[in-house]
Amino acid sequence: MSVKIRLSRHGKKNYAFFHILATDVRAPRDSRFIELLGSYDPNTNPASIVLNVDRALYWLQNGAQPTITARRILSYKGVLLKKHLAEGVAKGALTQEQADAKFAAWVAEKEAKVEKKRENLKVSKADAKKAAVEAEGKVNAARAEELAKKKAEAEKAAEEARKAAEAEAAAATEAPAEEAAAPAEEAPKAE
Repeated sequence: MSVKIRLSRHGKKNYAFFHILATDVRAPRDSRFIELLGSYDPNTNPASIVLNVDRALYWLQNGAQPTITARRILSYKGVLLKKHLAEGVAKGALTQEQADAKFAAWVAEKEAKVEKKRENLKVSKADAKKAAVEAEGKVNAARAEELAKKKAEAEKAAEEARKAAEAEAAAATEAPAEEAAAPAEEAPKAE
C-alpha cells in the first residue's frame, strides 16, 4: 500500500480549511484516511497550522510521500528538518542531543518570526484604523464647517427678511396714518 500525506478540504464555500492526512493513494481526496496528522487554516493571517510533528515524521520515515502543498507545510513546521537531522544521527554525523538542540533553536527562531509578523500585522491594523479615524474626522470637520456656513447664510437671510418685514410693517403703519390724514384734510374741503 502506497501512502501519501495530503490535504483534505473541509469548510464552506470561499472559506475552506484543510485536514492534513496520511492516506492511501487510491482513496478519494475527502474520503477514507489512515491517520489525521493536523489541520491547516489559510483564512487567518498568518495561516494557522496545527500538526503532530512526531506522527508526520513517523510517516515520512516509513515512506509516505507528501504532496507539494503538504511538503511546504511540513517544511514550515520543521518536520523535514527533523527528518534530515534524524538521518544525520543515524549516519553518526551528529549526536541526538546536538540534533535536538539544532531543532529547538530552529523552532525558536521560527516562532520569533511568526510572532514578529503577528505584531507587525497588529501595528499596521492599528495604524490603518487610526488613519481612517483621522480621515473621518477631517470629513466631519469639513461637513461641520459647511453646515455652519449654510446656517450663517440662513440666519443672515432670516435677519434680512426680518428687517424687510419690519420695514414693511413700519411703512404699512406710516402709510395708513398718511392715508388717514389725507382723507381728513380732504373731508373738510368737501363741507
